[in-house]
Amino acid sequence: MEKQNVKDRQHATKIIPFIQTGEYYFKKGLKTYRQHDIYKSIKHFKRAIELEPNEPMFLCQLSVALTEIGDYVLSNQYLTKIIDEPKFDMPECYYFKANNYAHLGLFQEAAKHAEWYLEREPDGDFVEDAEDLLDLLRLEEDDDEVSANHQDELIVKQEHAREFLETGRLDEAVTLLKEIIREYPEFWSAYNNLALAYFYSGDVENASEILDEVLSKNPGNLHALCNSLVFLYYQRKNQQVKELTRRLSFIQPMLFEHRYKLGATFGLIGRHDLAYKWLRNLQRSGFEGDETFYYWLSYSAYFTKHFDVAKNAWKRVLEENPSKKGSAPWESDSTKPISDVLDRWLTGDFIEERLYGLFLASKTNSALARKDLKHIQFHATLEQEFANYVLAKKKKSEKIPSYIIDGYNIADTLFTQNKHDDSANEELYLTWLMIYDEAVKRQFNVSNWQAWAAATEYIWRNHVSRTITQQQVAEKYKISKATVMKYVKFVKELLH
Repeated sequence: MEKQNVKDRQHATKIIPFIQTGEYYFKKGLKTYRQHDIYKSIKHFKRAIELEPNEPMFLCQLSVALTEIGDYVLSNQYLTKIIDEPKFDMPECYYFKANNYAHLGLFQEAAKHAEWYLEREPDGDFVEDAEDLLDLLRLEEDDDEVSANHQDELIVKQEHAREFLETGRLDEAVTLLKEIIREYPEFWSAYNNLALAYFYSGDVENASEILDEVLSKNPGNLHALCNSLVFLYYQRKNQQVKELTRRLSFIQPMLFEHRYKLGATFGLIGRHDLAYKWLRNLQRSGFEGDETFYYWLSYSAYFTKHFDVAKNAWKRVLEENPSKKGSAPWESDSTKPISDVLDRWLTGDFIEERLYGLFLASKTNSALARKDLKHIQFHATLEQEFANYVLAKKKKSEKIPSYIIDGYNIADTLFTQNKHDDSANEELYLTWLMIYDEAVKRQFNVSNWQAWAAATEYIWRNHVSRTITQQQVAEKYKISKATVMKYVKFVKELLH
């Protein structure tokens, strides 16, 4: 009888599926917003909008949260979506935009939107606030009203241009940016965006000319330098990429925006060590980035063996964009066989990558790892001689120059000293092989293996924020501190 009752209850039970609607995420967003967890509330509001993109209350609440964290430009973009749709009828959005414009210093636009709000809703909830804002704005007025109008007009136009770029309306972006440059010939941001518009549309020549113009007039413009690096990378101008990467690697920017630009640029060209340095630095400083930020952080962390950071960052990517599922760095690369990994290095764009591929091949016991080396077309004598040494199974021969044996053994010394250290990675060996290439060109003596290895490790570890003293590295390699100091100077000279 008991069995029958259980069976009856099973038939009577209905499974009610849990459907996560836009309303569900909106309520979660409101709850976290009231708990002053603004960043989490923004995530929930964005998810609500993904599920119900035409709900004006969701858009409006997200804009309010964005104002809280100081993202006034993006807040206004969401408010504009509401205002541009007559059926939504939410005049308070004019006041919210006025408030944002005031924060941005666009006082003319702020006053205009506050007045529009009062016209449309003279008895609204924000009437007193709008009037107070107008009183405050009148106090800010000065005799230079024409200049203020021009500044407002400039920034509004720049906002529109950026929106055109982000939505792929490149012809409109080019037209508007050219207009801005004619009116404001020293507004460098417009030049950089115009270069990007040309580049996205396939006009690389015009894009490069624009950046050359910026850098001739404003040589330290970081955005122009980073964009130049990306353009050179896609044009496979490897030597220029290498030189500009070195220059940018020594820059120490203060602004979050510049650190982000550097980190994302280094990530895009495959310099994961440098990308991780800046993106992780931003995260530790409390920076709350977007999907793109966490994408590059995850990739740079994974390829520098910071696997926990990579996985946590990838979770943030999927929260923002679930369609990225299946494209994590470990899902796309970690399952490759050793032959594929070697092929990636042996066919790399830079000589240090190809030398590292040869060194890696020498460290495998697989015949497969070396079977194709005889047929690879190397770009330089140094690579061919290095390959000959690896193929000779590292036997000393009169045909093998001593600097080839020395260069290999310095890489091997670094390997021996760091093979049990999880913080060491391929970038350490790439750093040495980059130094080695320059040392051979400039006929430096590289016979002191321990000294060159110690100096390389000292420079590398301090460059990627893993501090080590010259005394510590001297003890590790069993040489004097004075010798370390001497060879550190050599390394710095070669890197510069």
